[in-house]
Amino acid sequence: MKTKDIARHYGLELGVFDTWLRSSGHQYRSGMTGLSVDDNANADELVNGFRLALTAERERSEQDQLRRAQEEEVARRADAVKQQALAGMLITSGFNFDGYTITKYSGYISGDDALSMDRPTHGWMGGVNGDVGEELLLALASIRRKALAELKEAAYALGCNAVIGVDFDYLTLDPETATNGGGTVYLPFLFAVTANGNAVVIERN
Repeated sequence: MKTKDIARHYGLELGVFDTWLRSSGHQYRSGMTGLSVDDNANADELVNGFRLALTAERERSEQDQLRRAQEEEVARRADAVKQQALAGMLITSGFNFDGYTITKYSGYISGDDALSMDRPTHGWMGGVNGDVGEELLLALASIRRKALAELKEAAYALGCNAVIGVDFDYLTLDPETATNGGGTVYLPFLFAVTANGNAVVIERN
């Protein structure tokens, strides 16, 4: 009895039925024209088993979807709480906040960021194309903001809501490398910023 005849008679999708049959433990044969089962096999029992398996698989899929949706909602809410905490986190280069008391010191933390910047090109008359100073200032402002954002992330990870004693360390690299012909290739400038501070918990007086 060919599975394609069973599928046609019971209105089943042949490919899905064959896939189930291969893993069901029922005896079957594989031939040039597809799968078949013994002529004495009870087709009704086969089909009922197949439909029960489909129902169970559908229920598992729905449960998985529900669980994923719940996990995503929990993650979304946690991220919203985190973003609110980061937005309200206070930072200072000093060591206290007016109107607040430091109730816990959690230690030294830092946040880093870096970027590479192409070297300026020279025009036909020997001038420099582009406003290098403005580009550098914009680049430094950007990596300072990102370093501060990392600093806040580090404080949040320690359960803190403020950072004191904030300062910045700067690193500038002027990398170059030698060519096979003995020349020198000047690579893009590298600028790095580290924001340092002490993570604390503060409470309003």
